[in-house]
Amino acid sequence: MPRQRSVKPTRKQPSRTASAQAVFLNVPYDDAFENLFLAYIAAVSAFGFTPRATLEIPSSKRRLDRILALIADCEYSVHDLSRVQLDNRSPRTPRFNMAFELGLTVALERTEFPEHAWVVCESRHHRIQKSLSDLNGTAPYIHDGTIRGVFRVFGSIFVRSHRQPTVPQMRRIYRALRLSFDDILDRAGESSAFNARVFRDLCVLASATADQLVKADIRV
Repeated sequence: MPRQRSVKPTRKQPSRTASAQAVFLNVPYDDAFENLFLAYIAAVSAFGFTPRATLEIPSSKRRLDRILALIADCEYSVHDLSRVQLDNRSPRTPRFNMAFELGLTVALERTEFPEHAWVVCESRHHRIQKSLSDLNGTAPYIHDGTIRGVFRVFGSIFVRSHRQPTVPQMRRIYRALRLSFDDILDRAGESSAFNARVFRDLCVLASATADQLVKADIRV
């Protein structure tokens, strides 16, 4: 996974237990992002990694501490900053969570965990230079707001992974998630993908489907 910055802190890295197989997904949680959310899960799983997200964290007064711990527990993180517009609900506001969690990640990498590798994704070229100019000099991965675009950029993000799935193979995992999506929602008694149990079940299915492709020797 390519690193988004080259400057390394001089401070000695403390011991950590971060999983080399875990990828923290910092993405919007809204229905309009549902297809791309499933695409992210499919792509991470296709490359043999485990998706992690703040959906796993129960609401509590210590939520910020748990977010920091979750990021620190992952070797990699992918931050989608494509939601910069105002939402439709009153009061209309932009989304700050994704940029905030990226900031936490950069701070952790600069201080405690210099081996953490993070990347930024966007749907439009050049917009991030305006929405988050502090990242100037950092090239985001542009997915064009499409499922295929997510699969395409992951091929560049994890170009050194031991698994190298093709876009059609990632699409097969995505289709498995989409075909089972309603059943997963029904079993969880939920109507949205953005909750802990549904996220867990989607990740389990995506991982199992990716493993089946490996056993079938389809070069995932």
